[in-house]
Amino acid sequence: MKKIIGIDGNEANIERRVGVNQYAYELLKSIHRLQDEWKNKYRIVVYLKSIPLADMPKETENFEYKVLSGRGLWIITKLMPNLFFDSPKPDIFFTPSHYLPPFAPIPMVCSIMDLGYLKFSEHFKKYDFWQLKFWTARSISISKNIITISGSTAKDIVRHYPFSSNKIVTVPLGYDKERFNCNISPHDVRRVKKRYGINKNYILFLSTLKPSKNIEGLLEAFSLIYNLQFTIYNDIELVIAGKKGWLYDSIFQKAKDLKLTKRVIFTDFVPEEDKPALIKGARVFVLPSFWEGFGIDVLSAMACGVPVVVSNVASLPEVVGDDGMLIDPSKPASIATAIKKILSMDKNEYNKFVEAGLVQTAKFSWEKTAQKTLEVLGSAI
Repeated sequence: MKKIIGIDGNEANIERRVGVNQYAYELLKSIHRLQDEWKNKYRIVVYLKSIPLADMPKETENFEYKVLSGRGLWIITKLMPNLFFDSPKPDIFFTPSHYLPPFAPIPMVCSIMDLGYLKFSEHFKKYDFWQLKFWTARSISISKNIITISGSTAKDIVRHYPFSSNKIVTVPLGYDKERFNCNISPHDVRRVKKRYGINKNYILFLSTLKPSKNIEGLLEAFSLIYNLQFTIYNDIELVIAGKKGWLYDSIFQKAKDLKLTKRVIFTDFVPEEDKPALIKGARVFVLPSFWEGFGIDVLSAMACGVPVVVSNVASLPEVVGDDGMLIDPSKPASIATAIKKILSMDKNEYNKFVEAGLVQTAKFSWEKTAQKTLEVLGSAI
């Protein structure tokens, strides 16, 4: 008899996906795509608080949605009672986030992106911080297994919650090989540059605008580069792409204070159809975060043949291996030095850097992520 795997799909079922939303969506898509591998063993039931969006995986005999309409504390008021009283019950319940139902009659598994909020609590609104802290601790406590997306996060969990050490399984994330590659057309790059008003070569930051991303440090680094009296550095723009998260007002003020408003382009949210060309057109991709659970867009940039500059903290060194420029996120001069080094490379040196990045990205795929996740869930039943 097939085992039923219940999955909370709400992180995936939103229009503007970033971070954990992107992870949840790509994971569901890949699980759906791999049905021939698991259809004789499992049935997947994806729980939602609203009807699935048009681009969500389609229902099949083995993959279905269960919509429990509601808002507010949906996990407690809708999901948890359903897990107790509905029939048939799932044999295992999984959430690709920190938020499990506080109680359930079945084994449960959660994914933990990172614990950066414990070190940088000032980067969060108070309500969000305390919700993350206490609900994550509860989820870690009651999970039969804990999926982490990097070795760095696994070490952080053990350090803060030693009792969980025998429950942790690291499952790295992937990237979309069909969309992010070196075959993106110059026509698409020109289209996207025109759409966002990009007129020069550019440095690209792509992520949510929030304190943990260290965008103010990047602006300071760009100011150091921009003020150098060399054509190679002055003929460049900084593109900061991504939707507004929280506590972001100081980012725009910093750009004004540094007199960079004419050389920095804020795109706001970038739809998925524009991402590949926007990344491909960049001279260098920069993610100077104070911490990062994984960094999917870093992989995507390397796959597009764009050199990356990333922080030497948390998961980012694992993602780039020996094939990215590592910087100290607390020092704008460190960020500036790495960017200048890439901008000043000759063609051969630049291409060698690109080739090394392509080799590194071959180690990652969403199919591997889905297969390993299903292994963890199957063993937890």
